[in-house]
Amino acid sequence: MKPRKLPSSALSRALSRALSTSTTTTTPLQCGSAFPSKTVTVSNFEPSLAELRHHVRSSDFVAIDLEMTGVTSAPWRESFEFDRSDVRYLKVRDSASRFAVVQFGVCPFRWDPSNQSFVAYPYNFYVFPRPELAGFGPCNDFLCQTTSMDFLAKYQFDFNACIHEGISYLSREQEREAVRSLNSTHDSDWSDISKLNDVRDIPNVNMADILFTARMKNKFSEWRDGLLQEQTQSDHIQGTQKDSKQQFQVIFFKTHPALKLDGFTSRQLKLIQLVIKKHFKDLSYINVNREASGLQQIVVYTDSADELNLLLKEVKEENHRAKEMKIQAAIGFRHVIDVLSSEQKLIVGHNCFLDMAHVYSKFIGPLPGTPEEFVASVNKCFPHIIDTKILLNTNYMLQERMKKSRKSLASAFSMFCPLIAAGSNSTGLISASLVKVNIEVDDSRSSSWNPGGKHEAGYDAFMTGCIFAQLCSDLGVDFKLHESSKQLASNEKLQNYINHLYLSWLHGDIIDLNTGDKVANTLPSYNLKKRYPNILFENIVIIWGFPTKLKANEVRECISKVFGLTSVVSVYHLDATAVFVQFSKTELVSDFLLLKEKLETSNGPILVLHPLAKLLDGGNTCAANYDTYKEICGSPLSESLFADQAKAVILKSKTKSIEYKVTSRRKEHKNASVEDNEKDAAMKFVEKIKPNTIDQIRNVESRRQASQFEIEDSCVAEANL
Repeated sequence: MKPRKLPSSALSRALSRALSTSTTTTTPLQCGSAFPSKTVTVSNFEPSLAELRHHVRSSDFVAIDLEMTGVTSAPWRESFEFDRSDVRYLKVRDSASRFAVVQFGVCPFRWDPSNQSFVAYPYNFYVFPRPELAGFGPCNDFLCQTTSMDFLAKYQFDFNACIHEGISYLSREQEREAVRSLNSTHDSDWSDISKLNDVRDIPNVNMADILFTARMKNKFSEWRDGLLQEQTQSDHIQGTQKDSKQQFQVIFFKTHPALKLDGFTSRQLKLIQLVIKKHFKDLSYINVNREASGLQQIVVYTDSADELNLLLKEVKEENHRAKEMKIQAAIGFRHVIDVLSSEQKLIVGHNCFLDMAHVYSKFIGPLPGTPEEFVASVNKCFPHIIDTKILLNTNYMLQERMKKSRKSLASAFSMFCPLIAAGSNSTGLISASLVKVNIEVDDSRSSSWNPGGKHEAGYDAFMTGCIFAQLCSDLGVDFKLHESSKQLASNEKLQNYINHLYLSWLHGDIIDLNTGDKVANTLPSYNLKKRYPNILFENIVIIWGFPTKLKANEVRECISKVFGLTSVVSVYHLDATAVFVQFSKTELVSDFLLLKEKLETSNGPILVLHPLAKLLDGGNTCAANYDTYKEICGSPLSESLFADQAKAVILKSKTKSIEYKVTSRRKEHKNASVEDNEKDAAMKFVEKIKPNTIDQIRNVESRRQASQFEIEDSCVAEANL
């Protein structure tokens, strides 16, 4: 399809971003100019970080916004009404773990009492998960959701700036791992400096190796012998001499004569190490880690073993310091998160639970397995968080103003901050109740501008902060009484909203970051209309792998014919391969699962004529209770179809179970005599029992001990036949 032509304003804005430098101009901002924000990339990160630290410390609150490469890794991982709060968290965790953050907006807001207005400092950071340390740092791969990438492109996202100039990072956990590894290496022997202890004989399998080894032996002998001759020593120890192939440079290394090696392959370097180890006791091969030039290989002459040990110790300390500096440099954008955390400012977002999950996953450490663990950890790093969407959806007065209008960020910005959205802070009567906001970038302040680009993280963070400031004013918060974010966070008018975030705003599922408990939304949004208001998770069965032609009403009909017309409360499609079925009674869950197992194990005509035959057609239909659904959602695997996901997860669990049984049997064989005695006793007991009694015991035991996983495993096994 032919690309759509961009409007002239959008095209000029895109060209402006592409051609502009990474730093924002420091000339005074003119009325009606483009939206003033500071774009930050690798080239201007250090000075921008220092500025941001100053603005955060003096701010009353800080608004944030993130742009990601996607939201859901599979259609069934979207938030559904039948998702319990712990399952919703697992889906958020999956999203934050798989997708990348490519843009991070930070906008501190400071109350200016002299002008009775706020001053905003919008920053737009390009972020890219580039691994700066080998073996440590962000994953080299991440998912991109087509719709999300198309969405970013639609709003002129600069992918070149992100990939080429985006700021990399280390999470706190990754930094700790890197430091532990560094300290472990530092406490070990000299293997990271002198490779002579590690080098092993390399068989000279070809003539090239033999000739190279002989040439290196002659080269080092000639150089070393020259050092020992006083009359020619000055000719050989010159800091600028190089051989014809530029592979040997004669230098001084910490007052010791040395040869710097350059242009050799890894195999040739190993052969050089072997030559030195075998033939030269007064020469040492050393790895030197230089910050500017990286790793260097040097052959050094020393007069004694004590002199060599002192040299190696000095080099070891220098290498350690260089690696420490490299780790600190690799922290990158994480410094911004550390500033926000250490200053403990009130963090403001819009529908920001996923944002905070990304912040934790990317910059703190791997996301915990439960929402309770997550909120406890987040609360330590960011004790004061407020979501403007919570304010809009749970305050009666604000609800009346919004009525049935959309709760999107742009819609709320236009409704509550019309003058700021239009780029004007005029002082007419119409604006008497509206909060005024000025923008300052690089010491240049502006009160008028053109509207910025939506879905640019810096501008979205600015919009979020403006909305929050106006909502606070509408709620009666007096900014003149608050000189710090802690005082603002403790304001009694905000206490019902701080640290309350939406696990899913579509379904009104709110979690309290202070306790980890689910919060009852006593004033649901006008947009939150639940199709299934009374969901009992213990009454739910999830069924997957049935013929895709079956619709929800047909699934209901099949089950109702067996268990009664009122047995099924609701049927809800997870995707084309899976449905939730909520029964009217909890005991119907086990009744259905047992009946399904019995029908599948019987090979007679009963299954063909049974009302469930349509549901079980094909032999691939599986079913489980809600806890199994939670386990499937918590798996690190992510298949496109739920049936494939369930099959992969259950087979993995089955494999682990088999491995466990094999291990247990091996342990049992170690005590064979005890096992034999038990078998003899069991056989004597069996001989005393009548055959029909044995069959009865077997049937009862198999029915009593059948676990849900065994039911699922049988389904999977049949599907593989």
